[in-house]
Formats: sequence, structure tokens, C-alpha cells
Amino acid sequence: MNTTTPLEQTLNHPDREARLQALQTLVASQPRPEQGGWVNNHIHTCYSFSPYSPSAAVFYARREGLSTAGIMDHDSVGGCAEFTRAGAIAGMPVTAGFELRVRMDNTPFRGRTINNPDQQSIAYVAAHGIPRSQYAACEAFLAPRRELRNVRNRRMVERLNGLLGGFEIALDFDRDILPLSRYDDGGSVTERHILCGLSRAIMEKYGYGEKTAAFLQDQLGLTLSGKLQAYLQDGENPHYLYDLIGALKSGLLPRFYVDATDECPDVREFIRFVGGIGAIAAYAYLGDVTDSPTGDKKAQAFEDSYLEELFGYLKRIGFHAVTYMPSRNTMGQLRRVMALCDTHELFQISGEDINTSRQSFICPTLAQPAFRHLVAATWVLIGHEAAASRRIEDGMFSEESVRKYPSLAQRIPIFEAAGRSAAADWRSANGVPK
Repeated sequence: MNTTTPLEQTLNHPDREARLQALQTLVASQPRPEQGGWVNNHIHTCYSFSPYSPSAAVFYARREGLSTAGIMDHDSVGGCAEFTRAGAIAGMPVTAGFELRVRMDNTPFRGRTINNPDQQSIAYVAAHGIPRSQYAACEAFLAPRRELRNVRNRRMVERLNGLLGGFEIALDFDRDILPLSRYDDGGSVTERHILCGLSRAIMEKYGYGEKTAAFLQDQLGLTLSGKLQAYLQDGENPHYLYDLIGALKSGLLPRFYVDATDECPDVREFIRFVGGIGAIAAYAYLGDVTDSPTGDKKAQAFEDSYLEELFGYLKRIGFHAVTYMPSRNTMGQLRRVMALCDTHELFQISGEDINTSRQSFICPTLAQPAFRHLVAATWVLIGHEAAASRRIEDGMFSEESVRKYPSLAQRIPIFEAAGRSAAADWRSANGVPK
């Protein structure tokens, strides 16, 4: 992240109120950037892994010209309240969600690589449009899972140290990893935190540039793409830490990864919980990977070979949506996903998975006519979240709403209009320019 002033640096201050105050001062002192109609519903923050606090994420999303933004942290809603406050300060409608890994070992997809590069029978899913009255319920659901995840995290650090023994590099979970997270404030500790701790140790030992790149290739035996090798040989690269994390995630993580088990609920338990709080359960489509845009995924086959079967099953067990990232997939993959969503009446949500400083908050693909419905979908989310925050029964997929408007095609324009109206009313009441 390129912060140029001390005030912008304060957006990542350890204290939440200091962050929000910095945001308020920055917003008051700068003209509102021109908006291009951009949206992003999948922004990670420091409450999982990201260069951005919730306040910083809103500020930089606004500065890049986004009209709306959505928080999406792994195993955590710790940043949601700050994100919604930051959105109010910035005059930007926002949505809240969390991402989670679920077990699918009791489904027809047991033993298959689904959308998780690290483990079979495990899938990434998302809860979108969380009503603001339900953050505490989400925290109660997620907190025990974070504790169990840390048991596994400690085992992974032990295994990693076994790999590093010959290089005079050793990590301590409590000293080197935990302080990189917001765990004490409801945040999660992920594999990226472990890799961040390792990256810092490597950089301290070998510096920026040729020596670190050589260590990865010659000592750790990693194969670097031409793009990553160029990044890591560049001692002036402002994104060096995040590029190094990406290289280690793709090449080294499989050597010390410990399978996630107890921390992952069964997929049906996730659906019951999300439905009970009035949020929207979404499957996160990945698709077969050839060249990873962020450098953290190797070429690998995922769910594409059985996608029809998977989407049919997801609909039957209660998923209401599919979320995907247009910049990660080919047009052929995207057309197939969109067609299957239409076939099974699955709501389509999009967002760019922001967790490194190199990434833009904007997905240029959304400017193409084929994807304008994904922009509209964000306003649908805003309308749903506003309605469900007032009364859960008014949410987009509640029994009451479905009874009143049986088809998804009926509900989408109704909730889109509600979302745009709610945003306009809020801006008018608070004197925010349209």
C-alpha cells in the first residue's frame, strides 16, 4: 500500500477510534473522487489478512472511485462494525460478510478438489449481506472456530520449522505470527500470517532482491514464474513483502500444511446458520487455474470438470448465491458459470479478493456489458442488507419475501431499487453529494 502522509498511515493505527478519526479528517479535507460505478464485495482487511484496516479499505476504495464496497474476512466479523462506520463517514454504501471453509466430506464431492487449493473435500463459502443486528451471533459462531484454527496453526509452524532447520531460520507462533493479526480483537490467523512471519524472517536474513530470490529457488527449491522472479529480484519493489508471501503460498505451503478438520463446519450447518441470521449463503466459484493473477495459486484443476453436478447440489441443499471474481477466469468459464446460475436461480455476486497491496480495488472486467448485472447485484445486496437489518423477515431470501415474490427475477429489481433508494436517502439526509 502506498501511503504518502502520516494521516494516511494512521488509517492502520492499532486503535480503531484513531483509524476512524483519521478517515473523517481525510474525507473532510479531500474532494470526493469521481465515481465510475465500480463495486467490490470481497475486500479482506487486517481482521483476516490484508494491508488495510476496515477504515483504510474504505478510504482507498473510495479514492479509486468505487461507488460501494463490501468487507469479507476469513472466519471473522471483527471488522464489520468499523467498516460500516467508515462507510458512513466516507458517504459510501457498504455491505458486510465473512468467508469460511466448510466440510463437504458427507456429500457426493468427498475426495474431490473443489475450490480449495490446499485440501480435498473442503470448500470456501461466503455469508453475504449480514444484517447489522447479527454481528454478535456471527461472532459466537466463528470465535470457537478461530480457536481451533490456532491449534492447527501452531502445528503448521512446528512443521515449517522442521523444514527450515538447516537454514538457521525459526519461527515462534506467539512471538512472530500472532502479533501480525488482530486475533485479540476478533480477527483470525490464517496461513498467510504464517507466511508473512516467514517472509519477514527471510527478508531480515537475505534482504530485498537477488539473494532472497536465490534462496527461494536454490535452497527451498521453489519454481518461480518469470513475473514473480522479476518482482523478487527488484530490490525497489514496494510490494515486495506481499509478492514474497504469494510465492511461498504457491510453492512452500503444501509442504507444511495441516488439514483443516474441526474448525470447519459441515456445509449444511453453515447453510442453517446463515439462513437463521437472515444473510445470504454463497458458494465461491474458483475454476481451473492456469496463470494466477496474484501469484499465489499454481496451475491446478478445481471444480470445472463437474460444475453442473455441483451447482445442482448446491441449490438443493440451500445455497442462494454464487460469488465469483471475473478477473480470475476466462470468458468461457464465466459464461458457463452465469448460465448455470440462471438455470438454478442462484443469485450472482462478484468481488475482487483484495489481500495484497499490489491489487487494485477495481475490476475493469465489470465495465463489459456481459457483467453489468454484477454491478446491479451489489445494489441488490445493499437493499437486502438494509431491509434485513430492520427486520430479518424482510430479507431477500426469507420465507416471507419468497412467498411474496416467488422468482429470483422478481426479487432482484425490487431489492436493487430499495438499495439505490436507501443509499440516496442516506446521502440526502447527511448532505453527501450524489
